[in-house]
Amino acid sequence: MAKNQDKKQMNTPEEKQQKKSGGLFRTLGRWGKRMFFGASKELDVFEVEKLESPTKLAVKTFFRRKLAVVALVVLLAMFLFVFIGPMFIPMDVNYVDALQANKAPNYSMMSVPKEMKDNIRDINGFADFTVGVSKDNNLYIWGVTKDALMKIDYTDFPEEIEEGKVHMAAAGSDHIIAITTDGKVVGWGANFCGQYGEANEADGYVSMARVLEEFKVGDDFIIPDLSKIQQLVCGYQVTALVYDNHLYMWGNTRTCLNMEEIINNDKYCSDVAKVALSNYNVLLLKTNGRIEAGKSLFLRQTATSSFPGEGLAEGEKNRVKDFTTYLYSIKNKDNMQTVVDIAATKNSFVILTEKGEMLVVFATEYREDIFPAIPEGEKVVDVSTGTLHLIAITDAGKAYGWGYNANGQAAIFGEDASIVYTGANQTYLVNENDELTASHGLRGYLFGTDNLGRDTFTRIVHGGRMTMTIGAVAVIVSSIIAIIVGCLAGYFGGWVDMLLMRVTEIFSAIPFLPFAMMLSFVIRNYPIDETTRILIIMIMLGLLSWTGLARMIRAQVLSEREKEFVIAAKSMGVKESRIAFKHILPNIISVILVSMTLDFAGCLLTESSLSYLGFGVQQPQPTWGNMLNGANNSIVIQNYWWQWVFPAIFLSIATISINIIGDTLRDVLDPKSSREK
Repeated sequence: MAKNQDKKQMNTPEEKQQKKSGGLFRTLGRWGKRMFFGASKELDVFEVEKLESPTKLAVKTFFRRKLAVVALVVLLAMFLFVFIGPMFIPMDVNYVDALQANKAPNYSMMSVPKEMKDNIRDINGFADFTVGVSKDNNLYIWGVTKDALMKIDYTDFPEEIEEGKVHMAAAGSDHIIAITTDGKVVGWGANFCGQYGEANEADGYVSMARVLEEFKVGDDFIIPDLSKIQQLVCGYQVTALVYDNHLYMWGNTRTCLNMEEIINNDKYCSDVAKVALSNYNVLLLKTNGRIEAGKSLFLRQTATSSFPGEGLAEGEKNRVKDFTTYLYSIKNKDNMQTVVDIAATKNSFVILTEKGEMLVVFATEYREDIFPAIPEGEKVVDVSTGTLHLIAITDAGKAYGWGYNANGQAAIFGEDASIVYTGANQTYLVNENDELTASHGLRGYLFGTDNLGRDTFTRIVHGGRMTMTIGAVAVIVSSIIAIIVGCLAGYFGGWVDMLLMRVTEIFSAIPFLPFAMMLSFVIRNYPIDETTRILIIMIMLGLLSWTGLARMIRAQVLSEREKEFVIAAKSMGVKESRIAFKHILPNIISVILVSMTLDFAGCLLTESSLSYLGFGVQQPQPTWGNMLNGANNSIVIQNYWWQWVFPAIFLSIATISINIIGDTLRDVLDPKSSREK
């Protein structure tokens, strides 16, 4: 009651009059501003409701849909990923490395255990896993340590491998051989080719048991004097041990073409200082500084010298024909060069002479024969090799790399190193205190590798660009055809409509996928380059997928041409084609945009289907479809899941995102189906 009385006392007649007069003056002031200065944003009494264009309203409505916004962000990110990513992630289309085939996702290939970083005795690697031995006789292994197909875990050490009891170890492509501090030779991993233990020699294998028979004690093989072990090296399903200048070698004789000849002839196996194993041959360095490889023809191959023009015929520059004759001149024995070191990549051998000259034989596409520019005054004294890269160490304690460098394993020029250890695609620099100072190379594969050793992540990036480009070009081609046919048929009607719709029905009656497969098969058998063939596939997809949109545009034009603005344009003498394409077409653009968006997803799937069936873009050029085609067998599906899961995920995300965007655009642009409007 007291509050009501206070209110009545406050609202006296004088106060009411003052309020009215104040409100009147404010109103007159606003009218004056609007009359002479225009409307102000500060006006709130006579402010009219804001009018928004359909486009702005559609955009605002679209961004209210959280799922659509997420799909748009994902799609834009994917576009950036596949179109900008290849600039930073290069790909060698023809790259193949059998040693890296079918590797699971892993990013620890260069992760040297911290326990051995400061006391390294040896690091050895041939494929995707690396073994190391510390100075306190402990064995370590890192990289891809599990084989998905053979179900082998290389970290599952035999019971003979005890802590502080390992003298040396070597890693091959699929097996490990270690020698313990008490001289015991121990092997584990794959053994189907005689990598260790017994083997069926009738199948072309050499048994370790026969080769090391003189060291057999009971059921074990024991080396009596560890100080006489000069080298232990594993290769592709083979192992070589140099003990007291004698070569002991076992494993698969089919992987080394000259292996059987060498191990069956004592003149080759004796007086051996070092052995080098490529994927196909064995090279021996004898104690007298000569090299031997049996009667293998590769000793007569053209080699490349790091000393350009020295003693070479005119025009040969730094090429050496018959490099064994070049090394050991019969005419002038004073010019004979003693070999001090040998090493092997996957395909080539490097030979180092006492003069510091390097010779490379079998160098091909990975620049093994393009030597680094060693500074004047430095002499190469040691050479280490990985699968496709080479590292030279000079007498100044500097390291220089060359060869294949996609992962930075050869990006070394003048770095300090007392010794260099190499894995398959890694380089480890160690100082005089046996401490790891730097490591370069391949850390691993984010999405694993395929059956040819190619990085799945890199191929997804480049394959996505190809898949989306094909889809985009196909949609543009089909949309142009559909717009022309639909507008002409809908606007002119009559015989034009009849003719164009009959043509449309003929195209729509063609079974799309079988016809596309037939055309792709015909194109594939013509002698045309890959780029032209891909362009033809893009156009072909566009020519076969325009009929549905053409019918839709025709129906919309039939409705729009009866409206008043069309009649007004005709009465003003506007050309018929201008009315159809300049006046009517913009009014149905929303339908076209929605259809193009949905057709884009369809073209992605169609291209992927063709490639999956082997009728689209062919290997080695990647697309998401032919990557899935490469994984189309039960072995891959069961054991190498990453080869089909990741391409399928990217393709699914792209198509689902596009479909969500298309459905949302249809809702916000169609007043009848949009609840928010």
